[in-house]
Amino acid sequence: MSAQTLATGLSPKLDVSDPDLWPDDACLDVFARMRVEDPVHYCEDSAYGPYWSITRYDDIMAVDTNHQAFSSEAILGGIVIADEITESDDPNDVMRNFISMDPPDHTAVRKSVNPIVNRPNLANFESLIRKRTHDLLDDLPVDEPFDWVSHVSIELTTQMLATLFDFPFEDRHKLTRWSDVVTAEPGSDVVGSKEERFAELMECLQYFTMLKEQRRGNHGGMDLVSMLATSPATMDLSPYGFLANIGLLIVGGNDTTRNSMTSGVYAMSKNPDQLAQLKADRDLLPNMVSEIIRWQTPLAHMRRTAVRDEVVGGKTIREGDKVVMWYLSGNRDESIFGDDANDFDITRHNARRHMSFGFGIHRCMGLRLAESQLRILWEAILERYDRIEVLNEHGRVRSNFVRGYTDMQVRLVPK
Repeated sequence: MSAQTLATGLSPKLDVSDPDLWPDDACLDVFARMRVEDPVHYCEDSAYGPYWSITRYDDIMAVDTNHQAFSSEAILGGIVIADEITESDDPNDVMRNFISMDPPDHTAVRKSVNPIVNRPNLANFESLIRKRTHDLLDDLPVDEPFDWVSHVSIELTTQMLATLFDFPFEDRHKLTRWSDVVTAEPGSDVVGSKEERFAELMECLQYFTMLKEQRRGNHGGMDLVSMLATSPATMDLSPYGFLANIGLLIVGGNDTTRNSMTSGVYAMSKNPDQLAQLKADRDLLPNMVSEIIRWQTPLAHMRRTAVRDEVVGGKTIREGDKVVMWYLSGNRDESIFGDDANDFDITRHNARRHMSFGFGIHRCMGLRLAESQLRILWEAILERYDRIEVLNEHGRVRSNFVRGYTDMQVRLVPK
């Protein structure tokens, strides 16, 4: 058993996956201890079963770039700490998407949708993103409180999702809801039970199946539904396979950007010296975007399953073990980002080395689009406002996967 490899280190009862450690960032202190005392730590029991925590940057990189030893396959458990499949599930019904596949399946399916973020498409998106951002900010109330999450972060990312899918714009807020449902734990504020979650996902499947049938002949269509409907690798996916890939694309196009749009405003409000530096030097904008994504780490972890015995950080991980790469901890690793790794610093020289987009074959395909959305938003903010004041301690999602915000009251102070 893997726990036999633990001769020293923290107690195997230490469970950093406990969702209650996450809304107030109590997990950060636990990760700091783990990086020093037991960076490859075995938890013998949790709500998700036993698992290994990988907490240092270099060890996370070693796992993330070694898909030969560490599988993403949904049938083995998938890419989050909660297993995608249990002993009672029918393996034929497991929801496999391309991030929870290994090559060659992963390669073929990812290739089907990758054109959505090719250079010409990104260039076309930029003017649309800029117009929508400026229009939305122009309609915001000035000098009076409002919720930044619902009025800005959710609205901008939902509009972009609707464009990526060529989704009926009047129904676009369904995408936001489905994104929340996909990542929510049953019993959370989002969904009360597994049954409720499943029912809403079936609504999502029904809606997208209708769109897919409408676009089966739309070869060359530059939207994600047309790509899935016409590519030989995806056109005949099972209903659950289709839903799984739709869910992945919704979450991938939503959570990183949406929560970084909120965290950047929060970080700048709490660190006025950083805002002053940005105002003095607009060339810091791209690095600021990277620092926001590092500091926030919108998706806190990815999981793998060992398919052979492998040594990581001096510990022997056995075939079949669950391995959790804590990107949030890697992004706070002092050996990479310095003793001030917990601080928000838009001049950080290596901010682009952050782990938030992953590495290896599963590196986020939409990272350039996410960066573009954040950069354009901050360009527009700087044009209009002296500062954005955060008026409350924001609401946070109770999750060890999505580091997200439920609400954040702000006040815009014009120039």
